[in-house]
Amino acid sequence: MTVDRHHNLVSASDQARPIWRVESDASLTDAHAAWATANGFKGRSGQLLVVPDSAGAPEGAYVGTGKAFDPMSLRSLAARLPQGDWKLLGVPSDAEAELAAVAFGLGGYVFDRYKPSKEKPQARLVVDESVDLDAVRRIVAACALTREMVDTPAQDMGPLQLETIAREIAEESGAAFSVIIGDDLLEQNYPAVHAVGRAATPARAPRVIEMGWNLDKTDWPLVALVGKGVVFDTGGLDLKGAAGMRNMKKDMGGAAHALSLGRLVMQSGLKLRLVVLVAAVENAVSGDAFRPGDILSSRKGLTIEIGNTDAEGRLILADILTRAGEHNPDLTVDFATLTGAARIALGPELPPLYTADDELAAGVMAAAQAVRDPLWRMPLWDGYAAALDSEMADVRNDSAAWAQAGSVTAALFLQKFAPETGSWAHMDVFAWNPRNRAGHPEGGEAQTLRAWFHYLQHSFANRGAR
Repeated sequence: MTVDRHHNLVSASDQARPIWRVESDASLTDAHAAWATANGFKGRSGQLLVVPDSAGAPEGAYVGTGKAFDPMSLRSLAARLPQGDWKLLGVPSDAEAELAAVAFGLGGYVFDRYKPSKEKPQARLVVDESVDLDAVRRIVAACALTREMVDTPAQDMGPLQLETIAREIAEESGAAFSVIIGDDLLEQNYPAVHAVGRAATPARAPRVIEMGWNLDKTDWPLVALVGKGVVFDTGGLDLKGAAGMRNMKKDMGGAAHALSLGRLVMQSGLKLRLVVLVAAVENAVSGDAFRPGDILSSRKGLTIEIGNTDAEGRLILADILTRAGEHNPDLTVDFATLTGAARIALGPELPPLYTADDELAAGVMAAAQAVRDPLWRMPLWDGYAAALDSEMADVRNDSAAWAQAGSVTAALFLQKFAPETGSWAHMDVFAWNPRNRAGHPEGGEAQTLRAWFHYLQHSFANRGAR
């Protein structure tokens, strides 16, 4: 498991240089106006102007934010400011100061496991006294854990490594932990998980990972976090092309989100009962791979006709969503890198949320806005449910072509297996930055994790169990 080494946030410094937040170049001092003009600085959102002193060393910096200040726009500063300690001035509120600290922390993420960085030491932000630095660091570390897990190649992030990370998280928080591996999945009634993962080598055998925390606090609400952990997705016998397979190390991004959010909840001591469930498999190709046309059993008892072996994520989620329901949760949230159709609908930066609970949707959307962690609600459109009908089984895993809306039909499939108690939400996350820019390196990304934590912390914890 990653260590919390992304410490570019500090509480105090005797040598912190100022970062002046400005809405336009009209806010600059007369002494700096000529320098701004010479460098084309207008105070537009995202612009940065480092101002030298008489000796040529940085005296301070101006950051343009425009009239609508978004603290998350400061995420690039960690990568763009010169080395040293900096303090942001002119932040309108304590909440925005906290978000600015989170943004700066997120912007300092570097994945250097295989190519140690030779760049200069990073800039550090001196966090405002109103900000709970420990809380901010926990959030930044949770996002870093998600990103580092996704960035790690499949050779070093297999089912065993997912299990090891989950076990370490459970041990550090005193949570109960269990794992079911290989053919024991059949004996313990996880047939769909077994079918998807059985083609992998024995060292990468499929497994179901479960941890439970605070389960004796029966008057506290129970939250189940469920994650798709396909450590690499070849597509199975319906083999992906080279371009489609290139980044499939990230297909365990849902598991990374569920584990990191679970860790953050436990570290923060929220008054919740928590269950975290991950199905960790490799969708490999071998003589034992499941086939198009096969009809699989599921933990719920529903039979599933396989139309496409590349629609495997929903199969493993079916079994562990059913397991989540056995805990009678008040809220279940599953995270999965499930469909390319979600990217066609909303692009890589706006993950869709599916839920039948209007109150939950409104609460999570408000939380997403509050912490600038975007998501968008999509419809569970019943009109497409018939696209999942099968002549030979209870349901098919690939929807009929007439429905077209692949992200919607995937969510409708999962809904059939979602817990019947409490509310259920499905996040079809991309877990990836496809373009490289300051503060957002190409690679793994944590999406909606901060939004869900904010919702759990401020809107869900402390309420009574159903």
